[in-house]
Amino acid sequence: MKRQLLISLVLIFSISGYSQQLYMEYGTTVSSFDYKNSQGQPLDNLLSQSKSYIGMGYRHNINEAKTLFLSLGASYSGYGAIGSDNRLDNYFEWDVNYLGVKAGLDIHLFRLRDFSFFFKGAIASEFLIRGNQTINNQVYDLVGEDEFNNNIFFIKGGLGMQYPISNNTAIFANYTYGKTVLLNSGISAEKLNLNAHQFGIGFIINLPNCNCDF
Repeated sequence: MKRQLLISLVLIFSISGYSQQLYMEYGTTVSSFDYKNSQGQPLDNLLSQSKSYIGMGYRHNINEAKTLFLSLGASYSGYGAIGSDNRLDNYFEWDVNYLGVKAGLDIHLFRLRDFSFFFKGAIASEFLIRGNQTINNQVYDLVGEDEFNNNIFFIKGGLGMQYPISNNTAIFANYTYGKTVLLNSGISAEKLNLNAHQFGIGFIINLPNCNCDF
């Protein structure tokens, strides 16, 4: 999986010569975990936590009307959750960080004065680079554990707003919701899916070869 991620990152930079815009983004992820134990019972008292994420990549207009933009980028995201099981008197906590690659499509919806509004869809593959699970007073390192899938796949959708601050630069704000297909399918039969609400702000910068406006 590390090799696949490295290949994807090399691909991002190799296509930079064909890209028109560079974007950089920073924001907050509010994550929640859907957990079921080996007996298929859910953990009801599992609460979401807020973590930070950063992202950057390239954006390219793909039609003459300038209403469709393809993006490819990398991200570093934190996710977490806490909870308890009163029946077993247990306390749970997850704190994980993933490095990922993302391919997305921005669809221009409408313009209101200088503000442009977009629908955003994306798929992302992320690889666990740091993570631990706390059960009561025991802390477990999740990196490399067979029972915790170190590679996750996201499907994301949301809305974005963009505003130009110069001829070559625009600021934007995004909200996206993402859900993993499957986070854990280990031999213990535990299942853990991840839901993520992301609120971000950032900049879009026209590259020298970009004949585009905001």
